[in-house]
Amino acid sequence: MNEQTIGCIVMAAGQGRRFGGNKLLAELDGQPLIRRALEAVPHEKLHTVLVVTQYASVAAMAAEYGFTAIENNHPEKGISHTIALGLQALPLVDAALFMVADQPYLRRRSVADLIDFYRQAPDMIAAVGHGGIHGNPCLFPARFFPELRSLRGDCGGSAVIRQHPDVLRLWEVDARQLQDIDTPQQLPSPE
Repeated sequence: MNEQTIGCIVMAAGQGRRFGGNKLLAELDGQPLIRRALEAVPHEKLHTVLVVTQYASVAAMAAEYGFTAIENNHPEKGISHTIALGLQALPLVDAALFMVADQPYLRRRSVADLIDFYRQAPDMIAAVGHGGIHGNPCLFPARFFPELRSLRGDCGGSAVIRQHPDVLRLWEVDARQLQDIDTPQQLPSPE
């Protein structure tokens, strides 16, 4: 049996309205959020890694990791547009891993474990979660790509998951790993 090929789409195109600007360059423990996100990608388990962004600085950082940057010229169209751009640029793969760029506590090991967990039941959607609640990243088999492409506005993969709760499998992680940063106040104050 051939191993499933998995592409990764790092969604890093948000406008950071609640943050007041590009939060991906905000630092936590001396490291920008985007670098922490890119370091959480277990690229050795993936066929391709794409980083969809509107920011030249993020595209440059993606290149440092050998990842392909995909330009999002219309971030105002919401996360659905980022998803569509990523899927359009993805080569032929069996599944897509979607990661957000504002979860600074997400561990690379947890993402690698999620991929291994997905491979046990590749017809199912797999996501990290805590206490029965799903979070990001999420892994979708290719059969869900048409539904993901049809999303509109600021609507992400959760909308597809809500339509198919019976095919969702959760990989349990501690709650801190699911924490995202939406406002400057959520960043710890420097000592």
